[in-house]
Amino acid sequence: MGSKILIVDGTKEICAVLSEYMEHEGLTPVVAHTGEAALEKIRSEHPDALIVDLKPPDMDGMQIMKGAKALDEDLPVILVTGFPEIRGAVAAMRAGAHDYLAKPLKHHEVLRVVFRALNERALKRKLRRLSCQIQDESSLRESMGPSDAVSRLISDVTRVAKTNFSILILGETGSGKEVVAHAIHQLSPRCEAPFMVVDCGAIPETLLESELFGHEKGAYTGADKQKIGKIEMAQGGTLFLDEISNMPLGSQAKLLRVLQEKTIYRIGGAQPISVDVRVLAASNQDLHRLGESDLFRRDVYFRLNEFTIWVSPLRERQEDILYLAKRFVDLTNLELQKNVKSFTQSAVDALLSYNWPGNVRQLRSMIRRAVLLADDIIAEHHLGMERVSHKQTLPRLGGDQETQDTPQGGLSLKEIKHRKIVAMEREILAHVLRETAGNKAKAARLLHIDYKTIHSKIRQYGIITDRKE
Repeated sequence: MGSKILIVDGTKEICAVLSEYMEHEGLTPVVAHTGEAALEKIRSEHPDALIVDLKPPDMDGMQIMKGAKALDEDLPVILVTGFPEIRGAVAAMRAGAHDYLAKPLKHHEVLRVVFRALNERALKRKLRRLSCQIQDESSLRESMGPSDAVSRLISDVTRVAKTNFSILILGETGSGKEVVAHAIHQLSPRCEAPFMVVDCGAIPETLLESELFGHEKGAYTGADKQKIGKIEMAQGGTLFLDEISNMPLGSQAKLLRVLQEKTIYRIGGAQPISVDVRVLAASNQDLHRLGESDLFRRDVYFRLNEFTIWVSPLRERQEDILYLAKRFVDLTNLELQKNVKSFTQSAVDALLSYNWPGNVRQLRSMIRRAVLLADDIIAEHHLGMERVSHKQTLPRLGGDQETQDTPQGGLSLKEIKHRKIVAMEREILAHVLRETAGNKAKAARLLHIDYKTIHSKIRQYGIITDRKE
């Protein structure tokens, strides 16, 4: 089937002639006789070009063009009139028309303009897609950090982004699942099309289906006009369902139809609407376990789970903590027009030892508050961690180890052990760097680690050395 050309004219004879022109060239004509019908065809048929008469029965052709551009900004519009004059042509082109044709229409002229419009649309899409895909892993790394866990995540994202797989993104609240979903969209062939987000946990059950599928006018009390749902709005692009474990079982059954049959019905509608949408879903819960307990549909889980990406919690990504903290300082400095430069050593220790139950989202909020309170350097008290637990500081070598990080602070044995190892490693590294007057190469030799590793550790632990190498 060739490219779809929407023909809008109140005269059936003209529509028939133009349709014959299109079919002869292997194109697919779609006909509407009114402006309202034309806009509905754009929503449902997604044409590749629009030929519209300036004077259809119910709506000015310029109004139709404006409505069409609101639905698809790249849709080339060819205006047709029986009263050609230069001033009207100039006005049409300034308003966004691709071209302007005068009646009586000539076969070769119509086809020349249509094919030029289709070629320009294809070129524009190709350029936009290349522009999206030029963004390599650096954008995701900039957003999440330099740790090995992020490197593995980037590898998964770049591998699966170019496919059309449905993807489950799993991770704790605030760990960056939406950032990952957006990166998948940006690196995919769908990047020039919409990326629509539905937070299944924030929308009441009674409104969720309307948000997803839309509704027709009069479908229920208060539905005074037609509404296009997020699935339909994501046509050609990506739908991201955040916290999908909160989606009611009835809505899950309707979602399954979208995944399997690629069709939807608006609430109150009888006509199926074809959709081409890639679905990404995120959850902070184990959907497989919920499925075994009949709290989540297993058929939906298996259909979504063509590929799974796990976003590690921030406490398991030590290298990312200070990187992200400094990034949030820079962003907040711009927002507040301040010049906060760095952290005190006790603030660094506190950031590295904290458990981060709210992950990256919590770190961002904490740093924004700290930048607001600090004048030049962020101290530990600016972070507000003392209200969480005074025991969450790095233990020092030579101190009373038996009394630090005790279970009374709410930490598990694994967490206590991890923090003591981190603190010990940092203390040893800082001590050797002091002994070598900041000579990283010499320190690396003494510790039997390579030069790249010592630089990574220095960044990870926020150790400041006077020597520049």
